[in-house]
Amino acid sequence: MPQFSPSDHALMQQALTLAWQGRFSTSPNPRVGCIIAHGSQIVGQGFHLKAGEPHAEVHALHQAGSAAQGATAYVTLEPCAHHGRTPPCAEALIRAGVARVVAAMQDPNPLVAGKGLAMLEAAGIQVASGLLEHEARQLNRGFLSRIERGRPFVKLKTAASLDGKTALSNGQSQWITGEAARHDVQIQRAESCAVLTGIGTALADNPRLTVRSFPTLRPPLRVLLDSRLRLSAGSHLLDGSAPTLIYTLSERPAPAGEAEICRLSPDAQGRLDLSAVLSDLAARGIGELMLEAGATLASTFLAQDWVDEIVCYQAPKLLGGAQSPTLFGLPENPSALSRAPDWQTVSVEQLGDDIKWVLQRRRG
Repeated sequence: MPQFSPSDHALMQQALTLAWQGRFSTSPNPRVGCIIAHGSQIVGQGFHLKAGEPHAEVHALHQAGSAAQGATAYVTLEPCAHHGRTPPCAEALIRAGVARVVAAMQDPNPLVAGKGLAMLEAAGIQVASGLLEHEARQLNRGFLSRIERGRPFVKLKTAASLDGKTALSNGQSQWITGEAARHDVQIQRAESCAVLTGIGTALADNPRLTVRSFPTLRPPLRVLLDSRLRLSAGSHLLDGSAPTLIYTLSERPAPAGEAEICRLSPDAQGRLDLSAVLSDLAARGIGELMLEAGATLASTFLAQDWVDEIVCYQAPKLLGGAQSPTLFGLPENPSALSRAPDWQTVSVEQLGDDIKWVLQRRRG
């Protein structure tokens, strides 16, 4: 493991902070930040904003100009070495004459996968990687999930009362949580590449699943699971305010409106193949998938161990009612507490009167 100085750590942390500014717009590309410095003196900085536009290194080099000669470039992800929509960043760093490149992590994309660092090293540039790698992986968990696991990173959003109810017994659910929590949901959506729901929620609530609190460069894709194509033409999901993708088994004509229909083969039980849905979304460049659905679909994802993070908004209300919908409907208890799926608290935050609780699946 290379030795990194306190200055190296501080500058890479700044590069990670820069990269986070692209969280609403970079997909399907990763979030990347770059700092160019002589010692602790920053001469250039930049982050990737949107696919097809210049990468972080290009912005930082442009700002640095001739001062990039002999400098160190701190990049949150290995510089690319292939021609895509933009030229290779490794070549740009070589032309600029930087003396050293520090990457937080190597890029697992087979088109890069060490080739960028190798190109830099072959040009006589000192290279090192692994600085703040854990933080870099968290920054790009969606991109890494679709590359390494072939499926998106799945974030399950839930909202419930203090006694775990998601609606009244008559189905009314607007609004359990307050304005601050609802605004935070908009941020969670904007950070996601896609938002997925089931036909039950679509018919009952007619959700928009859009980001309305602030403008975004890249609205998340709206994904609907509708095996029998029951969605009505008046649904908000067909209003064209954001792209919509519907997965179905049905050969019925598509409902009037703006949506792409993807017809899949059924699974062994004759149902919509959710594993195929996740694989197809990854192939489409969807890295972070937000699941906003009822208890049945949420429980299916949990039972299949497809949920990586739960974001639970809990309101200080007691709704009661034996027939009121609850958060989850898992089919059975584990045989022992030690066998229950293990979740760890990432953060707890108060939003107005509500509590936002973020948990991640503890994996080996």
